[in-house]
Amino acid sequence: MSTTPDTAVTPIDPTPAAELAALDNAAVSSESVVGTAPSRAELAAREDAAVASESVVGTASSRAELAAREDAAAAAESVVGTAPSRAELAAAGERRIAWIRTRMGMLANLRERFAAERPFEGITIGLSLHVEPKTAVLVETLAAGGARIVGTGNHGSTQDDVVAALQERGMTIFGRRDDSIEEHHRNLARTIAERPQILLDNGADLAALAVTEGLSGSLIGGTEETTSGAFRLREEMNGEVPFPVIVINDSPLKAIGENKHAVGQSAVESFMRLTNVQVPGRRFVVAGYGWCGRGIAQYLRALGGRVSVAEVDELAAYEAAFDGFRVAPLADLVPSADVIITATGRAGILTAEHFDLLRDGTILGNIGHFPWEIDVPALTAAGTVAPVTEEIDAVTLDEDRTVYLLTGGRMYNLAGTAPRGNSIESMDVGFMMQALSLERIALHAANLPTGPQPVPDDINRDIARQTLTLLGSSLA
Repeated sequence: MSTTPDTAVTPIDPTPAAELAALDNAAVSSESVVGTAPSRAELAAREDAAVASESVVGTASSRAELAAREDAAAAAESVVGTAPSRAELAAAGERRIAWIRTRMGMLANLRERFAAERPFEGITIGLSLHVEPKTAVLVETLAAGGARIVGTGNHGSTQDDVVAALQERGMTIFGRRDDSIEEHHRNLARTIAERPQILLDNGADLAALAVTEGLSGSLIGGTEETTSGAFRLREEMNGEVPFPVIVINDSPLKAIGENKHAVGQSAVESFMRLTNVQVPGRRFVVAGYGWCGRGIAQYLRALGGRVSVAEVDELAAYEAAFDGFRVAPLADLVPSADVIITATGRAGILTAEHFDLLRDGTILGNIGHFPWEIDVPALTAAGTVAPVTEEIDAVTLDEDRTVYLLTGGRMYNLAGTAPRGNSIESMDVGFMMQALSLERIALHAANLPTGPQPVPDDINRDIARQTLTLLGSSLA
């Protein structure tokens, strides 16, 4: 499941970027992040006026009815009366960013150099990346180098307090956690409408939109963070990208440090936090044995999980078998699974053909970048959906079987109400690769071939040496 495409990418909203930007330009500020909730005093005044009006016209409610209304008003106050202001959101975001910053030592050093050398002076960088505190530290590092930042988050993982903090610094950041997929597409269009010269992409969304809109001629180049985006650039968009794109996911540093170890850790930590379910003795199926799948399987086993692997690539399946995992087709593993986790970067992994095989109580989660690995529309159409928590939906397939879907099929280590994502230190490494690769694009794009390409070897080795120093290790 790590190498064979199953379906085409869901197309981005084809409406021209400039038109979409004009449709809803005002929605970028804090109004899209926080509501205009009435105060407690305003709610009380409205209720008093309503009661007085009833008394005058002779339709006074019974004591029970008034009590019920008071209870409803109190409930409303508890929901809307505590909505944070833009300033409060931004302050909360800044506190979280400050903590993250203390653990990203390589970016701190780079920020000082960028501030002195200003490699991005006069350049607008368009961002499509998970907007969370670690991303904010990368963004402030690029801004220190002279970049103007405009961008949006990825669907379902945007953290509103971080958006507010970056907006307060004067950056043009679109989006909020609860955006629909249509709103997310509009945010991508708004980003492209700002005419960035360099793209910092996650899933190749901005690159695809720029090519579709005929705007690629104004681009110097870009970077791509993910496995899913690399697949899109090399398959769906093969030969169509006329500017250099450095694929961070191609780096062995990202493969080992971030995809295997950081995703492995965060996938297991997030599963335990969201479900409160134990790992030891439970039967897990991991779909895909690429670098992320390796990490998830190995971290689950380290905590006592009974792990099997589904994989269609011969070499990846060979490795999984030699690593001691049972390897079999997904359809053979589904009937006995307690938990199924997809981690392939491909669409259509867990589909309608598997849903009849699911046992009662099975938990379904996805760690791939796009929410397409589990066919959620087919799953919800096959049963009745009821929320359990904000992160878990119960899908009753028949009178004997209910299964549980994590975060609507989105990557559950970055979706939900309190996501943490990958470890801070792993993202210090990953975002160093981003920052140095973006610098290479800004200063030397003319010397690079067009299209997707790996991180330059000298960048990989420089970061590896810095990482070893931070870990208290050294070369022989």
